[in-house]
Amino acid sequence: MERLRQRDAEVKGDVVVLTDDQKEAIAAAKRDYAANVAEAEILFRSALAVTMDPEARQELEANHRRDLGQFASARDRKIEAARKAGESS
Repeated sequence: MERLRQRDAEVKGDVVVLTDDQKEAIAAAKRDYAANVAEAEILFRSALAVTMDPEARQELEANHRRDLGQFASARDRKIEAARKAGESS
């Protein structure tokens, strides 16, 4: 039992507790990301439906992948900023 308590104490030392403001900022970043992805999907699918040229379709797909990557990067930056904001306070 003592070993279990010791291991639990070691694990709890690495756990970072987020404040309510941090949790809200992270949730907002995730909501924004989901909304941006949903909007991009709708626009991509509608553009793809009317585009028959294979090269134009490839360009649309490349742009869509780029946009999704940018959305993910922005989300990750916002989440990291929210986590760091709690460390400095």
